[in-house]
Amino acid sequence: MRLTDYTDYSLRVLLYLAVRGEGLSTIQDISDAYGISKNHLMKVVQQLGELGWVETVRGRNGGLRLAEKSSALTVGEIVRATESDFALVGCFPDQQGERRSCVITPQCRLRNALEAARNAFLNELDRHTIGEVAQPHGPLAALLGLSSIIPIMPLATVGPAGGDPAPVS
Repeated sequence: MRLTDYTDYSLRVLLYLAVRGEGLSTIQDISDAYGISKNHLMKVVQQLGELGWVETVRGRNGGLRLAEKSSALTVGEIVRATESDFALVGCFPDQQGERRSCVITPQCRLRNALEAARNAFLNELDRHTIGEVAQPHGPLAALLGLSSIIPIMPLATVGPAGGDPAPVS
């Protein structure tokens, strides 16, 4: 199963904002961090705002931030809300409830296997929240260009004369 770019961008926006934490980000910030078209992100952010997952602040110093409850969103919830079609094959109902006819439908076991695979995929995504996948913030912040905003603390330092790592206090 392949997710649409729209779903991918939705996940990336929420992940960026979760890593960013406090403060406001702009669509341009997110566009620059990922190398994604600002126009595509504007559509994504609009829907995320309508869903109440992103708070937007208008004005000269405006921007967006993750809504307080959104770090608890599961990746599965986000995918279900942003993905337009889970019909893996023609005999699955589409969004309008229509399906293509197939001569083997009465005896088809493949359909059940594909349906089980789709459900397992979504169930696995339901096990992970945006807040969890945004951890640890430091390394992700560095990759997203947020290291000037979020301090990156080393997990360990090298001891004297290249010895064993010593814990950071």
